[in-house]
Amino acid sequence: MTDDDRPLRCLVTGATGYLGGRLVPELLVAGYSVRCLARSPGKLRDHPWAGQAEAVRGDVTDEESVRAAMEGMDVAYYLVHALGTGRGFEETDRRAARIFGEQARAAGIRRIVYLGGLSPSGVPEHALSPHLRSRAEVGRILLASGVPTAVLRAAVIIGSGSASFEMLRHLTERLPVMVTPSWVRTRIQPIAVRDVLRLLVGCARLPYDVNRAFDIGGPDVVTYQEMMRRYAAIARLPKRVILPVPLLTPRLSSLWVGLVTPVPGALARPLVESLKHEVVCAEQDIVRYVPDPPEGPVTLDRAIRLALRRVQDADVATRWSSASTPRTPSDPLPTDPDWAGGSLYTDHRERTVTASPQELWRVVEAIGGENGWYSSPLAWSLRGWLDTLVGGVGLRRGRRDAIRLRVGDSLDFWRVEAIEPGRLLRLRAEMRLPGLAWLEMAVDRDPQGRTVYRQRALFHPHGLAGHAYWWGVAPFHAAVFGGMARNIATAAESAALEPARTH
Repeated sequence: MTDDDRPLRCLVTGATGYLGGRLVPELLVAGYSVRCLARSPGKLRDHPWAGQAEAVRGDVTDEESVRAAMEGMDVAYYLVHALGTGRGFEETDRRAARIFGEQARAAGIRRIVYLGGLSPSGVPEHALSPHLRSRAEVGRILLASGVPTAVLRAAVIIGSGSASFEMLRHLTERLPVMVTPSWVRTRIQPIAVRDVLRLLVGCARLPYDVNRAFDIGGPDVVTYQEMMRRYAAIARLPKRVILPVPLLTPRLSSLWVGLVTPVPGALARPLVESLKHEVVCAEQDIVRYVPDPPEGPVTLDRAIRLALRRVQDADVATRWSSASTPRTPSDPLPTDPDWAGGSLYTDHRERTVTASPQELWRVVEAIGGENGWYSSPLAWSLRGWLDTLVGGVGLRRGRRDAIRLRVGDSLDFWRVEAIEPGRLLRLRAEMRLPGLAWLEMAVDRDPQGRTVYRQRALFHPHGLAGHAYWWGVAPFHAAVFGGMARNIATAAESAALEPARTH
């Protein structure tokens, strides 16, 4: 086997970040071996690929740890930056890039791959935002390192969890009428995270004489305003009214974004500043080396649909231990920041039960209908009456069987979406709501062998009305959901104390 035929050994920095955590499994699927350099390797334990990749502790600003991590590697991915760490982030980025390039050359690395930002054409570097200016400088440092380097330059990356997309998502969901900065009229060329990952993987085998930057973007060139409108249409939100005004400075804009969205202000400001200039690909030479797939690159609309699919298709994980296990590069990861993945409100209750799992499951499976919901009957009756009043199904449907349930059964104003006998029941709400709602009830054992009841209510809000609804009913959750968990546990314990029964 020649060197060109053997599996590549890839070092990935930033594996605990948005793109790094998605790149590792793509490299593994391509047949490459992967080593991850992370300051906190423990953060990688929740990834499904954790057992297939090596994780080493280190920091890109520490020469010794970078040197050790690069030993025996062929390709080194540089997917880190100091954005959001404070005013000195440009110097930190500069120093880290120099260390990385120097150690890569010393270790005999055959290729560096770096993902940077797409710079606007015709704008001098000193006029760029600090964020874009630093990204451009890091690219220059790596290209001058003496190691063949591919610098991929992207604008907005569309994928659940990317800071740019989460800003777009939350602004559009929460504001039916927006007084926006003038940058919403700036043209940009977004790219789907799937295509970014495909190109990153493809760059591992670029010819050795390729040492340059490549602009990468999707097939659509749109304004930020148009992206918000497309998002609203795909998310089935009412048409958004967008009123651009010229008075909002980048600082005021970032404060406004921070107020409306959960994206931290330290991230929002550089993102906003980067939108002052048009960022459209000046070339697309990368396709000469990494061809587009037969179906072509992912369009903006499809990228948004993929990013929204987890909640729009009611893809709420049935297993508690894998609630965030990704199936596509667009899905959220367990290590994504709390503000990533869109709004999915949860109310989680857990109780240890002095009864067997079988006795607890009998109570769970018999819920609803004549058996009731184990919390305030008045509250449930009122909710059913209100649902009927607005044309919903209310509580009048009851249940098909007083003891057993199966997938597809109606259960008052719920529908059985999933059932794992003896373990889990998931119901999807069919009441009239400004969003999607589920109720999960699970039976489990803890490490000590005790029976545990776990209950989770989930709500994916639909627009501003959905957020208002959740916070409007939140004060009643302790009584409704807390009482429900408590009373289900009590009912199972009471059954366990009764003499032998026939079931």
